[in-house]
Amino acid sequence: MTGFARAKEDRPTPPEVYNWRVYAASLVISMGVLAYGYDSAFIGTTITQKSFKRDFGLKDMSKAEQNAVSSNLTSIYSAGGFFGALFMFFSLELLGRRMTVIISDAIFIIGAILCTVPTHQLGLIYAGRLLTGLGVGGIAAVSPIYIAEISPPAIRGRLTGFFESFYQTGAVIGFWINYSIVHNIDPEKSIAWRIPMAVQLIPAGLLAFMIPMLKESPTWLLKRGRDDEAFAVYSYIRNLPENHKYIQEDVTFVKNQIAKERAMVTGKEAPSFTEFIKAAARESTMKGMRNRYLLVFLMFMWQAWSGAAAINYYSPTIFTSIGLTDVTLWTGVYGLIKAIGSIIFFTCFIDAFGRKWPWVVSSLCCAFCQYYLAGYIAIGKPKAGVPMSDSTVAGGKAATAFIMIFGATWSFGANGLPWIISAEIFPSSLRSISGPFAGMSVWLWTFVVTKALPDMYTSMGYGVYVFFASCLVLASVYAYFFIHETKGLRMDQMDELFGFVREGGDVSPTEEKSLDLEGEKERVDVMRKEVA
Repeated sequence: MTGFARAKEDRPTPPEVYNWRVYAASLVISMGVLAYGYDSAFIGTTITQKSFKRDFGLKDMSKAEQNAVSSNLTSIYSAGGFFGALFMFFSLELLGRRMTVIISDAIFIIGAILCTVPTHQLGLIYAGRLLTGLGVGGIAAVSPIYIAEISPPAIRGRLTGFFESFYQTGAVIGFWINYSIVHNIDPEKSIAWRIPMAVQLIPAGLLAFMIPMLKESPTWLLKRGRDDEAFAVYSYIRNLPENHKYIQEDVTFVKNQIAKERAMVTGKEAPSFTEFIKAAARESTMKGMRNRYLLVFLMFMWQAWSGAAAINYYSPTIFTSIGLTDVTLWTGVYGLIKAIGSIIFFTCFIDAFGRKWPWVVSSLCCAFCQYYLAGYIAIGKPKAGVPMSDSTVAGGKAATAFIMIFGATWSFGANGLPWIISAEIFPSSLRSISGPFAGMSVWLWTFVVTKALPDMYTSMGYGVYVFFASCLVLASVYAYFFIHETKGLRMDQMDELFGFVREGGDVSPTEEKSLDLEGEKERVDVMRKEVA
């Protein structure tokens, strides 16, 4: 586990901290993200199966009615994801991170069952898609912040990066399962649509089976005043005794941060959550906080307007135009490249390379790829099944190469970094809001782009790729100026980057006394000087 590159440690760290338990917990909760990725990939092909259309009466509908059903099954899932992220705010704050995972997974399982068991009831499919959307919305809201809260700072990027790696892996699994079904199962048989619906239950079931391995977030426990439980959890995931200096420091950092936030925002050391939220909403007390919410919102905007959806839309035409007969296979290869790229980067390199520069480099590389595609489409005008000149075929092969390069470079940029950054930059008292806010942002922007793309293609043609490439250039500029480098920093140090600090700097004597852990004040003072 220690052989991969990691960030500079925030303080001397015992090797026991980088143990299998923190990796296992991150992998377990990422099982829910596997279901999220799978659901994003399998439904389009599944609902076009002849047996699905027959069983649910679509074959007797007009083309417009069939399109409406297809659109509704997609949009109701997106709406479920949006509101699932929103509603999980209450669970995250009042019930904790672990219980939010349990609730989200249970909702998803019920939805997956409803998608699998119907015979002719399209309404059950709608209900199932809504519930699976609610479930993945909750999972997307809780997973990154839970992982960020249990991670040692030097490997937080790697562990939080499991979110993106599992999402891409789930999408690849969804694609190849459909590919196998299309090529090996009679489309007239109901199992052609029922199998991919049922596969949703596998990652969700594995998550349910492994939930006993998950401990509650120690940050949430400390917020609720359950210090003994927090010490026990830290001891377990750090693989150190509760009285170890490193554990004492972890607890002290978090408790100092919570007390400073509460005292600055409400004037109280132990306000109710309602008091904290009301006070936090006041503009005068939100210095350094508004920019964080805006950063999250804009990061997911840049992610959505990257053109990845446009690549997915047009790549089959390009593949066909240069003589590639199995277009579906090459589409799968493109997805596989994205997944492998994400796994390699987020597992091995993110904590060494950080967040800012990978975003900048990735966006510029992807922009170059899209500018080339725009030029190729404008000049070659590829059309599926239409023979082309040798020079245009050569250009098409280059276009195919650039599509694959786009997938590889996109994998380490805005594709996954917004989830990591949004999980680590917020103060502990507001992560129950920031997680759902990030989830709502991604669902909102995904919906906007999905709805806009067809009209954009109709009115802009190859200009769509010029537009998206230009967005990527702007995204790289934005990343350079506005995304702070957070690798290796403790989460309580993020306030210093964003200006959310009490005038005069340190905690008050009253607060410091309340945070003194069994006579450890002298040791904490020394530790602060070492960290400074």
